[in-house]
Amino acid sequence: MLLILALMLAGCCALMLPAALRLWAVLRLAAAALMAGFAVLGALALLAPEAEPLALPLGPPWAAALVGLDAVSAWFLAPLGALGCFSALLLRPATRTELLAFPPLLLGLVLAAVAADGFTLVLGLLLAAVAAWAALPERRAARLMLGFALTGGLCLMAGFALMSAGAGSLGFAALRASPPEGWMAAAVLVLALLGAAALGGLAPLHGWVAGALSAAPAQVAPLLAGALPVLALLAALRLVLELSGPAQPSWWGLAPLLLGGFAVLIGGFRALVEDGLRGVLGGAVTAGLGLFALGLGLALLFRGSDMDVPAALALAGALLAGAHLLLGVGLLALALSVVQMQAGPVAGARLDALGGLAHNMPLAAGAALVAALSIAALPPFAGFAALWLLTQALLAAWRTQQALYQFAALGTLIMLGLGMGLLAMAMVRLWGMVFLGRPRSPRVAGAEDAPGPARAALLFPALALLGLGALPPLAMALMQGAVEQLLGGAAPASILGLAAGDAGARYLVLPVLAVMAGLMALLWWVARRRAPKGLAEAPLWQGGFIAPPPHMPFGDPSTQVSAEGFAAPVLAVLGGPLGGYEARVLAAPPGSVAAARFESRWRDPFTRALVRLTSLRHQASLWAERGRLPAPRAALRVGFLALLALLALLVIAERP
Repeated sequence: MLLILALMLAGCCALMLPAALRLWAVLRLAAAALMAGFAVLGALALLAPEAEPLALPLGPPWAAALVGLDAVSAWFLAPLGALGCFSALLLRPATRTELLAFPPLLLGLVLAAVAADGFTLVLGLLLAAVAAWAALPERRAARLMLGFALTGGLCLMAGFALMSAGAGSLGFAALRASPPEGWMAAAVLVLALLGAAALGGLAPLHGWVAGALSAAPAQVAPLLAGALPVLALLAALRLVLELSGPAQPSWWGLAPLLLGGFAVLIGGFRALVEDGLRGVLGGAVTAGLGLFALGLGLALLFRGSDMDVPAALALAGALLAGAHLLLGVGLLALALSVVQMQAGPVAGARLDALGGLAHNMPLAAGAALVAALSIAALPPFAGFAALWLLTQALLAAWRTQQALYQFAALGTLIMLGLGMGLLAMAMVRLWGMVFLGRPRSPRVAGAEDAPGPARAALLFPALALLGLGALPPLAMALMQGAVEQLLGGAAPASILGLAAGDAGARYLVLPVLAVMAGLMALLWWVARRRAPKGLAEAPLWQGGFIAPPPHMPFGDPSTQVSAEGFAAPVLAVLGGPLGGYEARVLAAPPGSVAAARFESRWRDPFTRALVRLTSLRHQASLWAERGRLPAPRAALRVGFLALLALLALLVIAERP
């Protein structure tokens, strides 16, 4: 099986030939078939994971690069292969740079998922980040993303280097046998969290996510939204949970626990107040990554307190949140990419420019609805299953008998509830404004549904997401190997649903489905019975509007809700402490008949901090012109080229 994996990695490199010749149709089919093979390989490895890694004929001078399909790699490889396959189906005629960047992006993500040593893991993440940087046409957003990615990659590499000081190797088996101790262990924790946050976009280091997603091509956006953040946090999961050993203290879980809750809150807020499609998607990415980090922190906290069942419950929630981030947020990115392709790049960039697409694009609307409901964590979708596991683990924190841990869990629970509520409102706003109401332009009114292969790219992940939510016991059974590998114990299981231990709460999917179906039927019956006679009926996608007059075929835009107006109440309450929101009413001067004006401004404090760093760089450039400092731009270019040359030498150098 691992030999087949090595051959498929070589086939990923062979995709460069059709990309260089701009044979985009050949590249699309070949990349889709290759990533589908990875998905099948990951699914087979979930049933029978391989323990022994495979040494590739490449790597640094001190050892060969190792790849393997253990239980953890298989859990992430299966949805990654599916997302890569569906993303490849969206490939369209593009520039040579975009086509050439797509195969290395896939190769880097697969390498990071199946890596069995620290060098290969960081190399795969950096390769994917550099390929995404090359594919972004907006150079400012690309440079910002690359800066965060290089910072995160260097932090992760430093963490692996510290651990290898005692093990003598970067292989996971050797690192697992000699875990770090003392100050070195604390340094590994800090470097792992900092690297994963910068490379994956975990708050507060999420300033690059919205800009990079807004500039990403259709085939790159799902991978940049779902795959790269998950694999970056997978590196932190490997470092602090699997390779650092079970003897680490409980306080290790406080930082990822609080960071995860804060990321869910910030992600939900950003998704609700952003007025662009990809901005809303960026908020969903930050919130989903926060759920993953929250579960990691709880697993560390419970493992240090010798609470095996809550630790396994929290880790199962983290793994399910990671898989849901790949499939759920990836499906939303696919649907929004299809909307932008069909409704036009200008109109598709803002929520206020769309509307009424449910009539012309029913498949895209259905896929986006499934993804939005799952991201909003409504039962019986996969997002709710992950949230239920994490909430049950948080409620078990009172058993730690440490006041600090109990208050940390309580604060995280508050941030989790508020953040998920804001995220649910954001998904309602997104789907309602994009697919309901009236079209706001002729281009949107004439948009057609997903063409050809893009239909499969929306239909199959939607079915997979529905299956993952309807069959959580199957998902729990498939992840048992990963939980045992990371913690040494199995997660609580139930045949009909999810269980929080032998005497704990249970989430039974079929009874929940029956109750929800009965309530919806009762609501429909009451609405029909109590509706007065003689009312005019209008299609669902028009939001109850009657037919527009002939002189105004798209209706009056002022009669439809705006993106800013929907988020105004939340901005008024939370905008100040979370986003630096300012609003004022400018009244007309005395004696004037002019109307009063309402002005508002929202500036992300984290983006403001990046602007300050940019101003410092500009000041350094001014000093360099006066001869006081070396030019920072030239120094960065030389340093980047030197780093690439060093990595190339390490890969091709002859090993002893």
